[in-house]
Amino acid sequence: MMVVMSGDATHQDAREVAALVRSAGGEAFVSRGGNRTVVGLAGDAELLGSIGLHRMPGVERVARTSDGYRLVSRVPGMERSVVEVAGVPIGPGTMTLIAGPCAVETPEQTLQAARLALAAGAVLLRGGAFKPRTSPYSFQGLGERGLRILADVREETGLPVVTEVLSAGDVELVAGYADMLQIGTRNMQNFPLLQAVGEAGRPVLLKRGMNATVEEWLMAAEYIAQRGTLDIVLCERGIRTFETSTRNTLDISAVPVAQGLSHLPVVVDPSHSAGRRDLVVPLSRAAVAAGADGVIVDLHPRPETSLCDGPQALGGQDVPELARAVEDAARLMGRRPARELTGRRESGDLTGRRGAGELTGDEASEDRGLVTV
Repeated sequence: MMVVMSGDATHQDAREVAALVRSAGGEAFVSRGGNRTVVGLAGDAELLGSIGLHRMPGVERVARTSDGYRLVSRVPGMERSVVEVAGVPIGPGTMTLIAGPCAVETPEQTLQAARLALAAGAVLLRGGAFKPRTSPYSFQGLGERGLRILADVREETGLPVVTEVLSAGDVELVAGYADMLQIGTRNMQNFPLLQAVGEAGRPVLLKRGMNATVEEWLMAAEYIAQRGTLDIVLCERGIRTFETSTRNTLDISAVPVAQGLSHLPVVVDPSHSAGRRDLVVPLSRAAVAAGADGVIVDLHPRPETSLCDGPQALGGQDVPELARAVEDAARLMGRRPARELTGRRESGDLTGRRGAGELTGDEASEDRGLVTV
C-alpha cells in the first residue's frame, strides 16, 4: 500500500501517518520529492486499510499496490512527478537537455564542452569525475580535482552539475559538489550505494543496468526512495543484446513502459545507447517522440582527442542539428524546452566572474554548495 500526501501536506502530517501505521503493527517509509511526498506501507493490507489513513490531515489518497516498488509506483489517477535540480524541471510538459563531456579532462575542455551544451539548449551539465571503466588501464577520471573543475564551470556558466558517484564511501564527497548524483549502469544494483544516495538529500539520475529488466530498474529506484529521496529520474541508456552494429540497443519501449508503471520522470541517453556519433541525433528525436522527459548527450570540443568514449561524443559542428532536433521534436510533442523556463543565459552571454579552474583550493572548498540561478 502507499499513501500519497497532498501538495500542501507538512512534514508533520507525513510523520503522523507513519506513526499511526507503526502503532498498528505495520512499517512506514516516508519519501519526499520536490513536489510530492509518498508514504510506503508494509504489513497486513486489510488491517492498514481499516485504521482511517484516508482521514488523516494532508492525505490525498490511499492506494493499494502489489508492486515491490510501492514508493515509485504510479497508481490510477496519480500524476507523474516533476523533479527539480537547482531550479531546472525534469518531467511532463517540458523537455530537458542534459549535456557535457563524458569525462572531465581539463578545466579548458570542460568549460568549452559546457559552452557547447549551452549553445545546444542544455540546462544541466553532465560530466564524469569518477569513471567506471571495463579496463583497469583506461582513464579512470580525475576524482576530486574533476569535481572542483565542474564546480568552477558551474560558477562560470550557471549550469547545475550532474555527475556520477561510484561507491557509498564517496557519496558525501560528490554530494558536496554536485547538484544531481548519477548512478551508472554498472552500479544500478549496488544496493549499499543506492541506499547511501537515498540519504544524501540530492536528486538522483538512475541509469538502467545494461542487463536489467524494467522491473529490476524500478526496484533499484525503490531502494533510493525508501531511504527518503523521491527526486529520482530514470535514465534508459541501452541494454545488451545480440546486435553488434551499436554499442548497446536503445530500448525505446522502456520509456512509455516505465512511465506507465512509475510516476518518476524518464530520460534517454542516446550517446551510450549507440556508441556512435552519427546515431545520437536520430535517437534523440526518437526519444522525444516516444515521450521521454529529457535527453542526456555527450559533447566534447575535440571528440577525436577524448580520453573517454570519443566515438559517441558530438562536437561543435553537431550542436545546431542537436538543438533543432530536440527543440523541434519537443514542440511537436506539445512540450516546452526547459531552457525557456529556467532563465539560463544564452550561449552568447557567457561572461563570468572568473575562468574555469581559477578558484584556489580554499575558495573551491568554500564553494561546494548548490548554486541556484
